[in-house]
Amino acid sequence: MSSVDTGGGEGRERGKHKKKKAKRAGVRMDMTPMVDVAFLLLTFFMLTTVMRKQQTLEINLPPNNETRIEIAQSNLLTVYVDENDKIYYATGTEKPISIDYNNLQAFFTKSEKENSKLVILLKFDRKSRYHMMVDIIDQLNLASLQRFSIAPMTDNDKKELTKAS
Repeated sequence: MSSVDTGGGEGRERGKHKKKKAKRAGVRMDMTPMVDVAFLLLTFFMLTTVMRKQQTLEINLPPNNETRIEIAQSNLLTVYVDENDKIYYATGTEKPISIDYNNLQAFFTKSEKENSKLVILLKFDRKSRYHMMVDIIDQLNLASLQRFSIAPMTDNDKKELTKAS
């Protein structure tokens, strides 16, 4: 571990009145135990760390803006989120109906059971909070719905929502 080197040999006496200089003791430390502990900790943390792939949401974008996909009105469910984060839904060309966020997953599951070809269009107001979009997409994933699209809310949509509320 560590040892003290006191030096060797005695010096000659030259005079009676001179003081002897004190010899400095050399200190030598053995670094082996510290290296052992460092490698032990390194090995411990490498073996106990969880290697997990990042969870991300994959979004498929159309190749260009001119791409149009025709969907029957009966297979379209539109979900609106206004600037106050209130949620509305409308099937086809019906008027929007208000729905509570807590009932969303059950509503999505029920709608999917009724219509297996259902496509959901999410329309968000530019002033709504971003986490509402993430939360609604999470609810869609919990309901195992993979066919949805995101679009900005138009002025006509805002007028429809004011009529509904």
